[in-house]
Amino acid sequence: MIGASRVSSISKGTRRKKLEQGREWMVCEGFQFILKHQAEALLAMGVCPQFKDDVLCQFWRMYLQKSRQAYTKNPVHDGKFRLRSQGSGESDSAPESSVMSDSMTSASETDGDGDWASGGGSVSDYTSDGASSVCSGSIDAVSYLTPRQRRSQGLMSMPKTLALCHLALLWAREAITLADLLRFVNEGHIPYVNAYEDFPEEMKLYGRDSLIFRVESIPSYSHLHKEAQTLAVFLELPLFPPITLDCLLHPSLLSLRYLTEANLPDELHDWVCRIMEKAGMESSVTFEPMRSNSLLPHYDVQAAALIIIAMKLLFKLDDHTEWDLSNDASDKNKENPDVNSFNLRRWYRTMQTALTTAVRRQQDNIARKHWKAQKPLYTSKKDKSVVLKRRRIAEQLQLSFQKLSGSPVPPPSSPPSSFCFRWSEEGEEVWDGPSLHHQTLDSSVRQRGASLQPSNPKYWHPALKACKPRFCKSHYAEVEVTLPRMYVWLLNLFSFLMGVKPGCVYEEVLKVERHFLGSSKSQPRARATPRKTQPKKLPKRKQTRKTCSR
Repeated sequence: MIGASRVSSISKGTRRKKLEQGREWMVCEGFQFILKHQAEALLAMGVCPQFKDDVLCQFWRMYLQKSRQAYTKNPVHDGKFRLRSQGSGESDSAPESSVMSDSMTSASETDGDGDWASGGGSVSDYTSDGASSVCSGSIDAVSYLTPRQRRSQGLMSMPKTLALCHLALLWAREAITLADLLRFVNEGHIPYVNAYEDFPEEMKLYGRDSLIFRVESIPSYSHLHKEAQTLAVFLELPLFPPITLDCLLHPSLLSLRYLTEANLPDELHDWVCRIMEKAGMESSVTFEPMRSNSLLPHYDVQAAALIIIAMKLLFKLDDHTEWDLSNDASDKNKENPDVNSFNLRRWYRTMQTALTTAVRRQQDNIARKHWKAQKPLYTSKKDKSVVLKRRRIAEQLQLSFQKLSGSPVPPPSSPPSSFCFRWSEEGEEVWDGPSLHHQTLDSSVRQRGASLQPSNPKYWHPALKACKPRFCKSHYAEVEVTLPRMYVWLLNLFSFLMGVKPGCVYEEVLKVERHFLGSSKSQPRARATPRKTQPKKLPKRKQTRKTCSR
């Protein structure tokens, strides 16, 4: 009886220990929960209902198959674990890559949240010889963080969840650009920071799980764009649906959106379309991952580059011509108030005031951003009490500091919006400034024959020779000092609107200028940026060559 009593007590303790540890779960199942909540957040913003199950879910299945985590006969896992299908024996079924051949028009194979729900056979039904790992809550975090897995391109990470959402939005031809996606993440409208808090209670996280799911920063635009490019090639995705004129990602419609955002005249859109047509960009906006030298287009930055080139074409932006044209526009408006000609000096002052306020507001929001989670992650169960105690002391100190400093209550979060500024028409409430969309470009264009041509006879540009990406990166930091200040300010304006570095916008402008200046024959004379250079010693070099040839 004594032995039986001891066995009974040990058995109860084991059940209690398993209950505290939660059920067994895999790392890919955690990422599946995060993708599901990110998709639901995008659906709440107005994304088409097919985005979640017909596109993103299919991409997720393909990732699990390509990374050999599910839907395969030879899964990658530790020897102790064995993959099982739902309601049957071992799973040998795998959705081949041909699931994408029908351009993702077929309905999802599951109803509702069949493959998104916890406990799906393809993700979470694993059997093991022992309990969960003592180093983490998940049963495969140890093998997930091995050096071999870290070097693998198929290793899922938190930034790759956003990259997968970006590819799915692009496939669905939604109007949410990569810059919009990052803005919504920063504002907290899309789960990313502390996204693991939405995990079910039975999915315990601690130890090495924190290295996988903890987020300490928001990925940059360039990093996320590179992740999406790499992920599309890894998944071997076919040709994406074409970006036609009726798609909001097309440069024609996207540039119109950024013209409205930058408070520029509507007439400038005609010049943007002319530049886009002469540059031959309509055939290069559809993404084909498996074609050699095919790059994922920067749709939003590309639209901004078209606007900047149109501004250079009409106003030159050399720190002299644009102010002379502004004086002409001011004189025309004084002589005839009904003309309402666009004055670049007035536009610059309006935008600079709004930009300064927006930058300050963004800095305040970053300072108020809470990175600490409500459910903190701890490295081991022994450290749980220490972590909770430190958190409690930090919260008390923060509350005491707020009472002493009398800091104002943060404003309530605004609904998600793709626009940073709001321009008011006549008779409306004043927001960031008066709207200038209705103004004309009479002072910067002139009638020549049957068409309008820029009053500016010349077009300047930096060196357009393309560098090799493997050996050379952006030269913006080197040439920024030599560029006109107005041009640099315009680059900074659009870099703020899209949350990218000015060098990214600068390189995209150069890329579009190579196509525009190389294809256009009836264009203003182009010249390089005026700068002081050392005189070349050509006669001495020729004389030396002749001497050597003899």
